[in-house]
Amino acid sequence: MRYLKFNLMKNTVYIFLLTISLHSCKQKIHQGQQPVKVGSTVYESYGATLDAQSVRSMGDLATSFLTMKIADTLFTKVQGTIKEVCSNKGCWMTLDMGSDKEVMVRFKDYGFFMPLDAKGTVIINGYATISETSVEDLKHYAKDAGASELEIEAIVSPELTYIFEADGVLLAQHFGL
Repeated sequence: MRYLKFNLMKNTVYIFLLTISLHSCKQKIHQGQQPVKVGSTVYESYGATLDAQSVRSMGDLATSFLTMKIADTLFTKVQGTIKEVCSNKGCWMTLDMGSDKEVMVRFKDYGFFMPLDAKGTVIINGYATISETSVEDLKHYAKDAGASELEIEAIVSPELTYIFEADGVLLAQHFGL
């Protein structure tokens, strides 16, 4: 009888912990906060609260990257257009910088993720830097983006990557589209 009670209690604790774990994971995937209205544009907010004041253009950021060395950092707020979002859970996105260049945006401490179908204009706040991305990481990102095995195998050398670690993101909402 004692054995049965112990197992019942143990199973109840496991179920409780599993339920809490699943709920916590679900909450992190999409953490939109109260909408923010700037002029006629409504933004959904992710991560740290931020405003749409003193925002630099993507062209300004691209120019700043030209003068930076690997591991230099620049704290800034930038507006850009989403090029791609991680198809697994929204844990990164790329923004178009023009001239066939892009900036890889990751989210501080994986504290929030973007919706998998996110597109359009965003305002990001955080640190810009340049790093060298390994072949292993490039292949991982290509797989996350849904690249074919042939495309993944074609990645054979590291590359310089423009990185942005965002602590907050404003995603413009496009109603009726």
